[in-house]
Amino acid sequence: QVKLVESGGGLVQPGGSLRLSCATSGFTFSSAPMSWYRQAPGKERELVAVISSTGGSTNYGDSVKGRFTISRDNARDTVYLQMNSLKPEDTAVYYCKAQYYLRDYWGQGTQVTVSS
Repeated sequence: QVKLVESGGGLVQPGGSLRLSCATSGFTFSSAPMSWYRQAPGKERELVAVISSTGGSTNYGDSVKGRFTISRDNARDTVYLQMNSLKPEDTAVYYCKAQYYLRDYWGQGTQVTVSS
């Protein structure tokens, strides 16, 4: 059974940092590209960052380039999202996604709120 569990969300002031984690199980993590998405109230889910199965390639949404960093630890079956210089518009539920054998698997999400 594929399982993805996000953690690390919370309330942070503008300009602050958070690191999200997504712990996985039930599939061969090192074979799966991984992504982070987010969804703000009343908005569609948007891609934040994606990392290849080996970690050798990454891509970011325009709104987070230069501020967020995606990484993975294939020994721990975990993907991370380091978020710096956070802005109020980064407030959303953040989800991780695994792409494995042409199927997408999602976690339950973790709330990030950026507010003073």
